[in-house]
Amino acid sequence: MPTITAFENSPDRGRGQARDMRVRWALEEVGQPYDVRLVSFAAMKQPAHLALNPFGQIPTYEDDDLVLFETGAIVLHIAERHAGLLPDDANARNRAIAWMFAALNTLEPPIVELGMAMLFERDRSWYAERLPGLQDRVRTRLGELSRRLDGADWLDGAFSAGDLMMVTVLRRLNTSGLLDEYPEIAAYVGRGEARPAFRLAFEAQLAVFNAASGS
Repeated sequence: MPTITAFENSPDRGRGQARDMRVRWALEEVGQPYDVRLVSFAAMKQPAHLALNPFGQIPTYEDDDLVLFETGAIVLHIAERHAGLLPDDANARNRAIAWMFAALNTLEPPIVELGMAMLFERDRSWYAERLPGLQDRVRTRLGELSRRLDGADWLDGAFSAGDLMMVTVLRRLNTSGLLDEYPEIAAYVGRGEARPAFRLAFEAQLAVFNAASGS
């Protein structure tokens, strides 16, 4: 049974934004039981954890003699090993993988940059001037993604690992107000969040926060 690492006390306060959520969701989608080893911020920078992830981050994934880091690599491994997250057709399979890369490389960078600014730069003198540009970079990508969906439930036919990664990236905008401007994308995220496997993963991550906070 694979073991993943997760925050002992997540800074997202149980909102399902920590990146182990992606791996938990993938494992739930394919019905693979897993163990979780919680790590503190201090432990993440110690040799034992750095041997698993040289950048001192979570999650990591261990299964027998295989150790992986980076959520894209972990979710792809899960999707290739188990049925349910990648189509059988070779071309559709490759397109689903391309959407995984698009989520991580095209959508996530401007979304994370915006989120970090909103979280850590509000008191800076240049925040008000910088914010509209960051928001417009995200709006450009959301507009392009909305046109791609064009009324479809998922990005390319049936739900896939590409949708899983895209929804988890887009959820980072939940407190920004930007998703309200793109109802088609908001509905797309809602469909992802309504999946039973997502709910199981979310509740598992929330339980860790509640235990840590004494809730």
